[in-house]
Amino acid sequence: MAEPALEQPADSHLEALSEALQSGTLKQARGIVAALHPAEIAHLLESLPPSQRHIVWEMVDREDHGEVLLHVGDEVRAGLIETMDHEALLSATEGLDVDDLADLLQDLPNAVTRQALAGMDQQYRQRLEAVLSYGEDTAGGLMNTDTVTVRANVTLDVVLRYLRMKSNIPTQIDSLIVVNRYDRYLGILPLSVVVSRDPDLTVAEVMEYGIEGIPAQTPAAQVAKVFEDRDLVSAPVVDEHGKLLGRITIDDVVDVIREQAEHSVMSMAGLTQEEDIFAPVLPAARRRAIWLGTNLCTAFVAATVVGQFQATLEHVVALAVLMPIVASMGGIAGSQTLTLVIRALALGQIGKRNAGLLLGKELAVGAFNGLTWSLVVAAAAILWFQDWKIGAVIAAALIINLLCAALAGVGVPLIMRRLGIDPALAGPVVVTTVTDVMGFFSFLGLATLVLT
Repeated sequence: MAEPALEQPADSHLEALSEALQSGTLKQARGIVAALHPAEIAHLLESLPPSQRHIVWEMVDREDHGEVLLHVGDEVRAGLIETMDHEALLSATEGLDVDDLADLLQDLPNAVTRQALAGMDQQYRQRLEAVLSYGEDTAGGLMNTDTVTVRANVTLDVVLRYLRMKSNIPTQIDSLIVVNRYDRYLGILPLSVVVSRDPDLTVAEVMEYGIEGIPAQTPAAQVAKVFEDRDLVSAPVVDEHGKLLGRITIDDVVDVIREQAEHSVMSMAGLTQEEDIFAPVLPAARRRAIWLGTNLCTAFVAATVVGQFQATLEHVVALAVLMPIVASMGGIAGSQTLTLVIRALALGQIGKRNAGLLLGKELAVGAFNGLTWSLVVAAAAILWFQDWKIGAVIAAALIINLLCAALAGVGVPLIMRRLGIDPALAGPVVVTTVTDVMGFFSFLGLATLVLT
């Protein structure tokens, strides 16, 4: 039944479900929910207000509860967990992969977690504890310990017979992991090689030695970069001694990439990627108030600079009309550079050796754009106010502010990264403050010198 649902976009599912709920045709709503994949159900739940969300959650098959909880954001997950009884929460932990269960257990009540652990066999519990021993945003936290390993000295015929004998082969297996007798990682054996080469060849003769294992402490963002660069579907995870711990599959990496993208977008507005769009008013307002207060403080800084030139503004009223142009142009230029640098930092493209080159390039871009647009703005100002001095002042201020924007756009995120501050979170505020202050100061300062 899932195939027809996949042919329609997510917004059509939401519209059909909302219409069914509003009209009271719950049978039709249940049919829509039953036809969807757990990830699609999670998307719908996040898109519904709390009153409808809880109604739809009751329609979800209990066997899908665990998968759905894994796909919703933290805030929505917490709200759904609060509505579930002890038995339902325990049921949600059943049948999940080790890495997924590790993520879910951290959000469940302690009593449920203890009972879930007590009901596991020793081998499964040890595998779960191995994942839980690593940070959530590391290769160890992403890995699944369910691997299929072979030795290098056996033939492909033996490998084929071994695979046929296994009653349960993990999903998303594109290759087998080759280890020695001490479980030290040696390389991989693609399944395509197993089924296409001479069965009498040994694993050592056809295996790939060049695929390095990913250290368990590797940050998740770097893991995603490795998968992207090498076009991997899965990759082995090893400890500091090269011992095989597990494997990471592409589905987990896709989640990392999505979270990184959401983090970059939401952080620039002072929000988190896990925020519920239908969160209660007071908590949502409180979170945003902090960011608004921070921006207000920076606005007062810019206003203070303007206040120092009050006499100049009273003398030449035209400056008040043109002043926002300098600040806004600098703000846009700074945001462009900042976005470029934040992306480059996330991709690991900036280091000590090329940071200076990047700064030089951005200063050159700022100078070029400054010269180009200063001529346009100066011409408009001269035609508007019939005063070439005003045109000259705004042209010079525009060049200065675009150079400052380039300097701030490169320097601020690099400094913040060194200080351990997320550039995506605090960078936009700082860069905007720099461009506003420098724009007002250069424009009004030059106007004071030239026009008064």
